[in-house]
Amino acid sequence: MPEWLVLTLAMLAACVVVVIVTLLRHRTASDDEDITETPDVIEYMTMWIGVVYAIVLGLAIAGVWEARSAAQDNVQTEAVALHEISERVRVYPPDVRDRIREDVNAYVGHVVTTEWKAMADHDELTDRGTELLDRVRADVSDYEPKSDFEAQAYQPLLDQVTIADQARSARAQSTGATMPGVVWFGLIAGAVITIGMVFALQIRRTPRELVLAGLFSALIAFLLFLIWDFDAPFSRGVAASTEPFLSLFPGAGD
Repeated sequence: MPEWLVLTLAMLAACVVVVIVTLLRHRTASDDEDITETPDVIEYMTMWIGVVYAIVLGLAIAGVWEARSAAQDNVQTEAVALHEISERVRVYPPDVRDRIREDVNAYVGHVVTTEWKAMADHDELTDRGTELLDRVRADVSDYEPKSDFEAQAYQPLLDQVTIADQARSARAQSTGATMPGVVWFGLIAGAVITIGMVFALQIRRTPRELVLAGLFSALIAFLLFLIWDFDAPFSRGVAASTEPFLSLFPGAGD
């Protein structure tokens, strides 16, 4: 099911629940119930519950967005390091240079065509990707420089391999959901309490009150969906992209 459809259904469901509960409450209310006034303490509690929940939602959105941005930065770092390896080996003999570039291209091609799907579907990297990166490391580290010029390029190449390996490890840690279950429990419970306080204000079925209550509930549903969408950096709608690899290695996706 497309994520935009899930979002639409969630927002509509939130509105429908509010309208149905309001209408049922109106029908079951006693005839002598005073609906003209709301106790000050209820208004005060409603205000503070809304403020606290808004702060919690803001922190949650900031947290998942930061995790998503960090995941994209790790992808960028890994792609740049691999590109540097491909460029800096030009000082090596043609056979060594071509072998290293071929193995780098094989690794990048595997990442963008196979490993990315594994991260999205199973929240894990592939053993084949680890094997291909180890091959690149062996190509670089096992070569013995034959001149001072090659020796000067040797250590920087090893450093770039290390950077790529570290970025890959960070990418592995970014797969899957980043929000703990207890946080989700708090977010959902807070949404129920916040929306429930709307009914404590003795809301009635006037068009204005129903529209405002429905929009308020739909907004909370949208924000919760936004947190859920950002929560898995590699597997949902606003996910980290393979663009850094594809821009530096144009033929990787073929």
